[in-house]
Amino acid sequence: MRNLIFFLVIFSLLGCSYFDEKEDVTKTWDADRLYAEAKGNLDAGNYPQAVDFYQRLEVRYPFGKHAQQSLLDLSYSYFKSEQHDASIASCNRFIKLYPQNLHVDYAYYLRGLAYFNKGKATVHRFIPNEISDESQRDPGSAFQSFQNFSDLIKKFPESEYIEDAEKRMRHLRNNLAENEIHIANYYMRRGAFIAAVNRARYVIENYDRTPVVPEALILMAKAYRVLEMEDLANDALRVLKLNYPN
Repeated sequence: MRNLIFFLVIFSLLGCSYFDEKEDVTKTWDADRLYAEAKGNLDAGNYPQAVDFYQRLEVRYPFGKHAQQSLLDLSYSYFKSEQHDASIASCNRFIKLYPQNLHVDYAYYLRGLAYFNKGKATVHRFIPNEISDESQRDPGSAFQSFQNFSDLIKKFPESEYIEDAEKRMRHLRNNLAENEIHIANYYMRRGAFIAAVNRARYVIENYDRTPVVPEALILMAKAYRVLEMEDLANDALRVLKLNYPN
């Protein structure tokens, strides 16, 4: 009995120590202190810690003087922590809540970057052999990134982020076209020649002047030949020779 009482006392003391360690030391901090800690961690590159402090600030002081800037900083902290979905959601909230903010163009730009990084695995041609059905690859994040950068350019033509957004859009457009060609080639290997033609035509109609357009025309010609549609095959080759003589 004495040993049991001793054990319970020790367990109780250890439990108190554990909960003391877990006690929130920031619970008495005002908005300025929380913002300073969050910003300090952000500037130091301690992004997970910055996220933690910005989240606390947003929960405790949602309408405080730091609310707008802290939400934008939180979006960036999420992005740098590679929490891209959280960054996108945070940017969405900023755009919805503060559409007249002087830095709302940055929220559009950052949202585009988050989609850009999130979609890297789907817009580059390095699909592993384990993926048996190439048509299952979803370029949705790349497309969303493209749309966000496009919105930025339309809404804020004088934004300082335009040049980088345009460069990324060119990159995305090329990769989206390349993705379509991948799928078209997949259909060719499967013998789905009409589907292959449709994918190739989509590239020509929607991604003109991208590097894969000649490949799309050649693919169309091959598919039409297999389908014994010689006139259409010759049309595709004629367009190829006219626009890409070399």
